[in-house]
Amino acid sequence: MTVASTGKTFRTAEDIGDDDTLIDVEAISSQTNAVLGLRMGTTTRAAMDRQLPAIAGHLNRLLREDLGADGDGEVRKLLREGTRLVDLTNRPTPETPTFGTYMYLRDVALLTRRLLWVYSERNGRDVP
Repeated sequence: MTVASTGKTFRTAEDIGDDDTLIDVEAISSQTNAVLGLRMGTTTRAAMDRQLPAIAGHLNRLLREDLGADGDGEVRKLLREGTRLVDLTNRPTPETPTFGTYMYLRDVALLTRRLLWVYSERNGRDVP
């Protein structure tokens, strides 16, 4: 069977792992675009569940970076929110209503974008 491809590759949490490589700004930007492009009325719960590990992994990776929280209250606030979101007790479960999973994905993607912007600015990288 032939399956159409969108040409985008999504990484799993295992792919992201704990490696010490630089943050891949383009990949994270692409992943957040994909998540934010999901539409509640046309996206299945299974499609949302497939996005969860990768997007949470990207956020978790950014949370481990030095984003200048010592001197910036807004960054500290973003980091606290990110830590709350990636906490396993706050992630959607099979019992979570589809809308709850959808909102969680959007929240994580939006916060990941904000932290990616902070990371990019701090490290002299192109802003996504």
